[in-house]
Amino acid sequence: MTHKNKNKFHGQKMSQENQRPQEADELKKQAQEPQIEEAEAEEVVPEEVTADAQEAEKDACEDVEKRVAELEEQLQKEKKEYLFLMAEFDNFRKRTLKEKSDIIKNAGENVLKGLLPIMDDFERGIKAAENSPEADSVKEGVNLIYNKFKNYLKQNGVKEFDPDDDTFDPDKHEAISVVPVPDESKKGKILDTVEKGYNINDKVLRHAKVVVGQ
Repeated sequence: MTHKNKNKFHGQKMSQENQRPQEADELKKQAQEPQIEEAEAEEVVPEEVTADAQEAEKDACEDVEKRVAELEEQLQKEKKEYLFLMAEFDNFRKRTLKEKSDIIKNAGENVLKGLLPIMDDFERGIKAAENSPEADSVKEGVNLIYNKFKNYLKQNGVKEFDPDDDTFDPDKHEAISVVPVPDESKKGKILDTVEKGYNINDKVLRHAKVVVGQ
């Protein structure tokens, strides 16, 4: 090999040796850049994921709160309807019991009403016997039957109107005659009772037939 070629070869060798450190630095730098970019990516991705997760969690909480509010509103509505139905049922039950009680009390109303003329005949017979001293035994027997019969009616809720009540009441009395009276205090008053009136369980069974002053 000539001296010139030796110098050229030596120069190329030196140039290659000088380039190697530079290439090493560049490779090292290139190797670090992806790591930096990867590190930067790792720092950004969790922030985006966290923001999305928070937004999703917020939406989920709002949906749950909305659903809870709807259920509470529905519960209150159904509770009011339930209380209303309970009140209606209680009123129906009370009304039914009252109607049943009235039916039981007044079941024999017509039968008892038909017995009242018999009471009238008994009273007439007693008055007629009072004027006959020879009929003491008959009068005693009639009185005994009359009292038993009267007690029977009383036990079944039948009672005559208060005989001391002499004020005319169209709800209880039937005026079969009106008589003019000079005394102002007698006007509108009952002067005579032709036929007694009776109640059955505080209800008029038969109106009293009376004579009223006018």
